[in-house]
Amino acid sequence: MLRVVRRLIRPTTTRSSSPSRYIRVEMHRIFKYLQSAYPLVYFISINVDSQRHWKSTIGVLVIRRICSVERYRDSIIRRLTCLCLLRSGRPMRADRMLGSGEVIGKLQMSWNEVLNHGDEPFDISSHPVRGVHPSLTLKAAIVHGCDDQDGALHDSLADREITRHTDAGHAQFAKYMRRKMIPRPRLNAAVKHFQFVLDQCPASHPDHAAALTNLAWARLKGYIRNHLQGIDTTISLFRDALALRPQRHPDRPLSLYFLTEALTWRHVKKSTAADIHEAAQLYHELLPLCPEGTHLRGIAADENGVDYVIDECNDLPTDASDEGICLRRVVLDLCAVGHQHRPRALHELSNALLSRFIQNGNIDDLDEGIQFLREAMSLCPEGHPDHDVYLNNLALSLGFYRFNHQGNPNDLDEAISLYEEALLLCPVGHESHDTSLDNLGLALVTRFRDRGDIDDTNRAISLHREALTLRPPGHPRRDTTLNLALALDTRYDKFDISEDLNETIDLYRESLQLAGLDDPERHRTLFNLSSVLCSRFMDTQKNEDVEEAIDLCHKSLEALPSLHPARYFSYMRLEDAYLSRYRVQLNPADLSLAVENFRLSSRHPTQGLRLRIPQAIDWARQAEVYQHETDLEAYQTCFELFNSHVMTRSSIISRREAASAFDDAKSLPVDAASCAIRRGNLPRAVELMEQGRGQQWSLVSRLRTPLEDLESTSPELAREVSDLNKRLAGAQDSAGSTDRATADRAATEYRKLTRRWEAAVVEIRNIKGFSRFLLPSAYEDLQAAARHGPVIIPIASQYSCGAIIVPTSGGPHHVPLPSIALADLTILKERFTRAIRHASRMNPKETRTDLIVLLRIVWEEIMLPIVNVLENVLKLPRRSRIWLCPTATFTSIPLHAANPFLTKADRSREPCLEDLYICSYIPTLSALVRSRQLMKKRVAPSFVAIGQGQPGAGKGKALLAVDSELELVRELVPATANRTTISGDAATRAGALEALETNTWVHLACHGKQDPAQPYHSHFVMRDEHLTLLDIMERDIPHAEFAFLSACHTAVGDNETPDEVIHLAAGLQFSGFKSVVGTLWEVDDSVAKHVVEAFYKYMFHPKEEGVMDCTKAAWALNCATHAVKTKVPLEQRMVFVHIGV
Repeated sequence: MLRVVRRLIRPTTTRSSSPSRYIRVEMHRIFKYLQSAYPLVYFISINVDSQRHWKSTIGVLVIRRICSVERYRDSIIRRLTCLCLLRSGRPMRADRMLGSGEVIGKLQMSWNEVLNHGDEPFDISSHPVRGVHPSLTLKAAIVHGCDDQDGALHDSLADREITRHTDAGHAQFAKYMRRKMIPRPRLNAAVKHFQFVLDQCPASHPDHAAALTNLAWARLKGYIRNHLQGIDTTISLFRDALALRPQRHPDRPLSLYFLTEALTWRHVKKSTAADIHEAAQLYHELLPLCPEGTHLRGIAADENGVDYVIDECNDLPTDASDEGICLRRVVLDLCAVGHQHRPRALHELSNALLSRFIQNGNIDDLDEGIQFLREAMSLCPEGHPDHDVYLNNLALSLGFYRFNHQGNPNDLDEAISLYEEALLLCPVGHESHDTSLDNLGLALVTRFRDRGDIDDTNRAISLHREALTLRPPGHPRRDTTLNLALALDTRYDKFDISEDLNETIDLYRESLQLAGLDDPERHRTLFNLSSVLCSRFMDTQKNEDVEEAIDLCHKSLEALPSLHPARYFSYMRLEDAYLSRYRVQLNPADLSLAVENFRLSSRHPTQGLRLRIPQAIDWARQAEVYQHETDLEAYQTCFELFNSHVMTRSSIISRREAASAFDDAKSLPVDAASCAIRRGNLPRAVELMEQGRGQQWSLVSRLRTPLEDLESTSPELAREVSDLNKRLAGAQDSAGSTDRATADRAATEYRKLTRRWEAAVVEIRNIKGFSRFLLPSAYEDLQAAARHGPVIIPIASQYSCGAIIVPTSGGPHHVPLPSIALADLTILKERFTRAIRHASRMNPKETRTDLIVLLRIVWEEIMLPIVNVLENVLKLPRRSRIWLCPTATFTSIPLHAANPFLTKADRSREPCLEDLYICSYIPTLSALVRSRQLMKKRVAPSFVAIGQGQPGAGKGKALLAVDSELELVRELVPATANRTTISGDAATRAGALEALETNTWVHLACHGKQDPAQPYHSHFVMRDEHLTLLDIMERDIPHAEFAFLSACHTAVGDNETPDEVIHLAAGLQFSGFKSVVGTLWEVDDSVAKHVVEAFYKYMFHPKEEGVMDCTKAAWALNCATHAVKTKVPLEQRMVFVHIGV
């Protein structure tokens, strides 16, 4: 029991003339004490005179260098003795400070010896006790009245009364505590004495806090023994004492501990959740103040202290509020690494975060919860009783919630693997077997919806049926038959099995009856039942089904807050219901309601983008079908959602995977442009086309946006964005880790950085003159691409085929292509592939009849209508520059080689496209604009020729003409340029990368490989490792100017995402090369050198002037292909194309 901290000792005889000098004793630290289950207690025994002996505890329950400060008149103190007592019986708590104990050691010295140490701390120790030398550090000093920090000590009658009643209270309380059967009057007497002391020590009295503590502690022990009621008053006393001991007060730790004890006992008896909440918060403050090894740490951290609080907190219901999650974080902090309750604390915090995610859709909560579950799993390996629980919950978070929100296939695959493991751990007869069956079935249904493997859904239905047999009618978890209904509903949507539909409706109705009106998941059953009723309505056209479906959706909305993520599903089902009724009854009001719910679902802010994107796509498709006025709005929504979704991916490859996961999205750019054309809004068509194409390049290029203008306006914001750009660009390295936990952390960090970047961009747009910063370009900005010649955008949509010509000035022109459709272009593309393959096996002198036929089609049905507009409307002079920006299927057709192959009456040849104009290609208009802007930063030219004709085993055949080609190029390059050649063993991946970064002009002669499965892995073959497109994209080379790629397949994109224009030539342009010559298919190196020679002769003509101008590349290539007609077969002339300025 703690006595009054500031203790006044009075001798039996005192002269009023005694000098006002006192001795202050401080215990600084305990060096050693017995490591036992029973705490060691130090007492300071003060011999005042031969008549009076008083004992006071100091130091053991106080931590760090804190101690009670006792002051005594130096004229009457004779000796100081420290007694080390060990309590017998069960482990002693803080309330057992007085009472019987075994004296096991004595540390004694005279006051003269004490005072001889001056102001310096000193150590005292005793003989060994049970193998340990008990020792402690003390400090003693003579102080005067003016030195007393608590005020001058005065000898008054009131103080004597306080002393007498305090001692009497302690005496009565000690007897009460020593004897369990002691009559209650002992406690009442102690409380009465302590109450008297408190009454005599008002709030301003220096001993007020100690008086409060003594009274409260006595009352608490009486409450624990059921001898006193009124715990609320006791807690109030402890609160008042704590308020008087602020931060850094030496006795604050004790007050914190006492209050936790009182709150804990009230929770024990009344089960008040608020008490255990507060006790956890107090322990969170207390434990850092208690160093390991101190007694206070020992009693605070034992099973009846903080461990009890942790255990009780872990048993509280999941609370997803901010306060509830804050409590869970506190509890986790209390469970240091190695603590027995840490796995459970991690799990409970994860559950709370998951619940909050379900309510508000914040992905940060889900990400953090998954990280905590991974740690809990690592702490509870197989064999731990909670292993299967953590396993299932981690799988649920990954496979259902995060996959549906983010769409990362790795999450779903890992979840199914975890569920399979959990099922093995919960075999038939295990209490969780039914749950494991259901969970695995749900994940398989999700994978079927994503990938379409019928085996998944069939197995899922089998698993759900097995689980259902384990939950017969009357089973408490029978309502989870919902999962079987989902599986049957999914199979019906795919295969139209009527039996599935009817069983699904029955199961949903049963689930509604079992769940009750207060079921928090009732809304899911409501909108899912609505969906299957709509399906039956379309089969039977019974109006009551669709009416009920609409009513169920409205009820589900009524049950959900306005920003709850699940409202998305209610909007989606409502849209389905209204659209179904419109298709049957043709009421325009239903179409308007359907469109409004399309808008609400696709724009619902708290639902994941993976689900909102398909809804936006469907909105655009249905608006096209019914010619609704919101069609362009729907397309715009699609592009905005796509941009946001793809931007959250931390690597270039994962962005492409995210974009290609939506099959219906591939044609969105051309369909949007076609829609705008049909709406008569050609500028908008150009804007949408640009916004929807090349998103991969656009996203990466944002991080390289020049910030010079911003620096002059807001230097701090410019620095912030620049730093975020670097961190986002560098975050890709760890994102590809094979360790799932590491990859999770990297992806989470990337998403956080992305949100900070977006917030900074919004701030920039609020600055005058920066309102369009990094927004999709308007037509007026895009028209800058046509500054030196018109840009032609062929558009191949399922709705129409045509072309838009962006002129140097004025509005765009539309060129309809009525004689060709998308299906015709697909066939034409396939015919070109076969014709090129056939021509490569022909004798160079043979006529390429198949190619000629196809190029004539390209001329007549595609390019001739465009040429007519160029000549007759735009009055474009012959031999002018034009830029082709093909889209979709057009990207696989050699438009530049269009040729009528006709002879006029005067036996002259009809001009082909390359006779009329100098053709170049561009991936996007923005890419051309960006390249022109970088042209302002030109440096002295340097030329490197890189060749690898002997790539090594397994890397392709030897290219025998490479060395001679390199020598030829070197001879043709002006001597004014710094010329370098890298070949043979020096032509490695590292050597090639260094050459690209340090030279402005590059010629590459080697094998080129287009990777159809993963275009970012397309590469140039070097001696050691491949030089990949990813390697090139990671370089930022603003001074680079020109690259000639004398390699195969360097300018052809992939079939999966043709409008992304992902190929080696585009990668070089993105990295900084303004002008690039690439190839559309395989190059024959034995004849390619003829094109190379002719190209460089025209490029550097006259060589003597030494002019190196990359803007001449398109003209030089045009001239070269004309010059080598007699030496090079048609397909090997067509293969070379120019890209860029």
